[in-house]
Amino acid sequence: MDGANGPMDMPSVGPEASTAAPQLVSGPMDIRDDGVRDEIKRATVWIGMVAVVALAVLLAQPLLVIFGGVVFAGMIEGGQRLLGRVLPLPRLARIAVLLLLTVAFGVWLVMFAGNQIAQQALLLPTIIEAQGMRLLAWGNEHGIKVQLSDANKVAGELLGGIGQLTSAVGGIVGGFTTALLIVILGIYFALEPDLYQRGLAWMLPGGSREHWHGTTHRMGKVMRMLLFGRIVGMVVEGFCTWLLLAAYGVPMAGLLGLLTGLLAFLPNIGAPISGVLMILVGFSGGANMGYYCIMVYVVVQTVDGNIIVPMVAKKTADLAPALVLGAQLIFGVLFGVLGLMLADPLVAMIKIALERQAEHNDRPAASA
Repeated sequence: MDGANGPMDMPSVGPEASTAAPQLVSGPMDIRDDGVRDEIKRATVWIGMVAVVALAVLLAQPLLVIFGGVVFAGMIEGGQRLLGRVLPLPRLARIAVLLLLTVAFGVWLVMFAGNQIAQQALLLPTIIEAQGMRLLAWGNEHGIKVQLSDANKVAGELLGGIGQLTSAVGGIVGGFTTALLIVILGIYFALEPDLYQRGLAWMLPGGSREHWHGTTHRMGKVMRMLLFGRIVGMVVEGFCTWLLLAAYGVPMAGLLGLLTGLLAFLPNIGAPISGVLMILVGFSGGANMGYYCIMVYVVVQTVDGNIIVPMVAKKTADLAPALVLGAQLIFGVLFGVLGLMLADPLVAMIKIALERQAEHNDRPAASA
């Protein structure tokens, strides 16, 4: 029968019906307002950034260890380049020679000076405590009233830090796992730096890779020069301190020289700490010895601050001392000694990254 289909008639199934596209029906999550959709995209980006920051805070300690490996790799790279000026060997061979020399120096230090330095490290907290009590008594005699409980609290915190440092020097190694991870990561990074650089560049958009390679190249150069200056300063301060103190017969000259060299890696903070230790030990042998230790501290710091640091600073990142000190305080509170050691190179790398981004942002305006 011709006519309109009734309510019980079945729909015809044919080629036309089978190929027809199904009609889309709006769902409860569909948003047709472009303004609302843009706002949701912006909110998603901000939420993602907050999540990344939260993840970075959660993983701050392992990320800092990885950065420590990068810093150690920079030291290896700078050392092998210096060796390349006198040893015409392949790059991997120079790295092997550098690592062997480092291990040999460590073995020599333990075998020939380890016992003496360990004994001095055990006596140092006792001497510092005795000198602190003498200083407290002198202050009370001259009208500087200090409560004994407050002095004991401050001395306990100070001696706790000194005890940890000297114990590590004396052979009770603290944070051995962290140090070992940093060394292993640094060796891996130094052996194949291009591999890791290409891997990180691969995860970036294609248009940003050239900018990334330029930034990492500048970071590597500044890192090497910065660490070179630190190592030269450590060697000069440590050796000169030991030599001058030993010439006068100051007790614990070897330990004080070693501590001065190690603390020289911490700009702004290391020098005052080593100076206080040196002067307190000096006055334990009399007023003349104490004055001599003050002179040694002033001479060594003057040479390092007026000759070595300016020469290196001309070729490295120009960092404001207050900025570095603030970063050291923050990272020291958050991560301890490791944060103190890595605050300076981390601030330098952040500064370079911001400078490179500013240069990249200025290019379109300059070309226009």
